[in-house]
Amino acid sequence: MSFRRELGPFDATMVVIGGIIGSGIFINPYLVAQRLDSPGLVLAAWAAGGAVAIAGAFAYAELARLLPRAGGQYVFLREAWHPLVGFLYGWALLLLIETGAIAAVAITFATYTLRLFDAGPVSPQPLAIATIVVLSAINCLGVKPGSRVLNVLVVLKVAALGVLILFAWFQAAHPGWLSLGRVDDSPTTPLSFGASLIPILFAYGGWQVSTYIAEEMRNPERDLPRSLILGTLTVVAIYLLVNVAFLRTLGLEGLAATTTPAADTASRWMGDGAGKFVAAAIAISTLGFLHLSVLAPARVYFAMAADGAFPAAVAKLHPRYRTPIVAILLQSAWAIALALTGSYETLLNTVVFADWIFFGLTVAGLFVLRRRLGVSREHATPGYPWVPALFVLVAAIVVFSTLREAPQRSAVGAGLLLLGVPVYYFFKSRSGRGGDRRP
Repeated sequence: MSFRRELGPFDATMVVIGGIIGSGIFINPYLVAQRLDSPGLVLAAWAAGGAVAIAGAFAYAELARLLPRAGGQYVFLREAWHPLVGFLYGWALLLLIETGAIAAVAITFATYTLRLFDAGPVSPQPLAIATIVVLSAINCLGVKPGSRVLNVLVVLKVAALGVLILFAWFQAAHPGWLSLGRVDDSPTTPLSFGASLIPILFAYGGWQVSTYIAEEMRNPERDLPRSLILGTLTVVAIYLLVNVAFLRTLGLEGLAATTTPAADTASRWMGDGAGKFVAAAIAISTLGFLHLSVLAPARVYFAMAADGAFPAAVAKLHPRYRTPIVAILLQSAWAIALALTGSYETLLNTVVFADWIFFGLTVAGLFVLRRRLGVSREHATPGYPWVPALFVLVAAIVVFSTLREAPQRSAVGAGLLLLGVPVYYFFKSRSGRGGDRRP
């Protein structure tokens, strides 16, 4: 039994955009403004982060042409390096990265939804858990119903950002919004510019999610690479325009001084209604991100199980809906457990650096797979080998910076990641295959 190929190019592009844009762009630009001393440098930092994301998308596009299979990045790592490396990526996703993100984003969605309806001091946990349950049920009913819901949510959150961008140009600009910098005792240095890229690069992460559902696309060899590039370029443009809107409305000093830049920007033209608008925008954006987090990563656990590196039941598809129901339920059950404990944010921080370890390993794997599988000139990554090599270097810098800033949390995360090694060999010994499905 195989997946149903029901997703077209628009669906795939919405997955890319939805996988990147979460709640961070509504809130986090102030962190970048605090670390840099001119509006030009703020925009340059977001452009530089976008360039790194595009470089990654180009490399993933070539990998997707070479290996258009369910599980995406897991498959790339497995084929380039070793089945254990792919398994550790899937293990990190299931243990903390995706399930922790589902728990955290569900709580964020519930918090802003309750705020939108003036619910008062009500715990967000019941609504968060109910949301995970409902989205899991939708995604169990088939990839097409799940994709339709996702498409609507992505369009709505892009529209909300579009409103912020559009109305910022109808208001009087902050004096010197593009030219006036901040004069203080901490001018921008190469080190501080690099530090500003850390939250930006995490904000751009997520383009890889579309590779998980390759086997459910009608023409993955054509649509997946195009959607990766088009979706990432779209998000880069949106992020730059949103930051222009924030700077034009608040100025550099104003942006650096607020933890709620979207609300402060909207209040200039909406007054008291700004809080409701931003609460609705963040609720919609987080719901779309949450829905995709339930839909796509389950395909990674399915692929692991199909390789014999995880319980066989996780590799079963529903006979009618052709969805990996066991994988979806496993992921959601663990996410709910993390949401109930309330410790998911701490746990997530301990392994967040692992995401960029695997990003770097995946793009480095392109060099290996090119030699092994070959690639036509038509499908080559632009700027190869320099563009993917630069991406790998940036990934190494991000990992190093994260280790330096949070050594204890990173050490705990590394330990949790390495716990996957005996788990992998346990299932390998039981299946006799251990995940080796080389072409």
